[in-house]
Amino acid sequence: MSVLASEPRGRTTTPLAWLLVLGIVLAALNLRTAVTSVGPLLDQLAGALGMTSVGTGLLTTLPVLAFAGVGAVTPTLARRIGEHRLLLLALVTLGVGLLVRSLVGSAPVFLLSSAVALSGGAVGNVLIPTLIKRHFPARTGIMTTVYTTALAAGTMLAAAATVPIERASGNWHVALGVWAALAAVAAIPWLALLRSEPERDTGGRDAGIRRLLGSRLAWMIAIYFGTQSMIAYIMFGWLATILTDGGYSTSEAGLLLGVFTALNIPVSVAVPMIAARFRDQRPVVVGLVAFYVAGFGGLWAGPVSWAPLWVTLIAVGMGSFPLALVMLGLRTRTPEVTAALSAFGQSAGYLIAGGGPLLVGVLREASGGWALPYTLIFVVLAVQLVSGLYAGRERHLEDERALG
Repeated sequence: MSVLASEPRGRTTTPLAWLLVLGIVLAALNLRTAVTSVGPLLDQLAGALGMTSVGTGLLTTLPVLAFAGVGAVTPTLARRIGEHRLLLLALVTLGVGLLVRSLVGSAPVFLLSSAVALSGGAVGNVLIPTLIKRHFPARTGIMTTVYTTALAAGTMLAAAATVPIERASGNWHVALGVWAALAAVAAIPWLALLRSEPERDTGGRDAGIRRLLGSRLAWMIAIYFGTQSMIAYIMFGWLATILTDGGYSTSEAGLLLGVFTALNIPVSVAVPMIAARFRDQRPVVVGLVAFYVAGFGGLWAGPVSWAPLWVTLIAVGMGSFPLALVMLGLRTRTPEVTAALSAFGQSAGYLIAGGGPLLVGVLREASGGWALPYTLIFVVLAVQLVSGLYAGRERHLEDERALG
């Protein structure tokens, strides 16, 4: 069932459509809380739980492993369970994982419950683009804007609010536990939407991740998604260090990192709406890479006092993330193929991205400076440009021989 597939563009949407919008927004707000609520309290958690450096390293690696591994099996689960039921189950799983880890005092249980929570988020990553394609096929750009904006807002909210909550309550358990309540709220619309579960296609129309291995377009989208995710992980992991090495104080670097994170919200609003207006997204790809090049070039060789400008330019370049999500819908014709492409692109992409921050650290330590890390970044941007130019040209995955 597609809520808006047969409706004219100018017609008022139905109450069911608005319930779907609300459900997508609330779900998106939760997809990164398991990740960004931990970072600000990482040192405190390690001390309280007796977590070793291996444990903290595993905790920071879990998101990539969960997003890649669980995301890959999401289309299969959706065919067996149903898309609405699966997203409801994912939100419940997310909430239970967040609640359990906020109550425990054991490092192994904390890691296990974090993996459970991240698994719920991984399902949502893949499933929401599929739901947008199924229910809002004529409004893919607008709904992707809604989705990515809510995702960015949830990411910033968990990162910014966790420490103030911990200080107000005097308890890290409370600071992490509040995000389980947000997941419970997000599950409510999907309980109501169980009655509108779309018919499941168990036939041969689904592309299947294995069949996408032979698709050049699928690989280019995965590489584009992976390179932009790698840049994002590098920035979130190393921007503060880059700034302090350049002469900024810790508080100033933290403020600029907060500004960088906040700028993702307006960028997430603008980019999908712009990209969806055109059949060919290659000019948008080129423009975003140009912002990246200007920003990173400024951080590397420009005046240190201009760092706020360089960070702003990079934040605009981060629009490559919502652009990659838009491409999942624009490069496919059916929700089933969108699901397969979403799973393949995000799973392979997160695996590509996961090693970025570690590699930057190794190169920085080996060279004693930032020349090699910046060289790596520009190589990644060159790959992003090439893959984006291929993925951005108007075509559909179903037309390739691999899916014929």
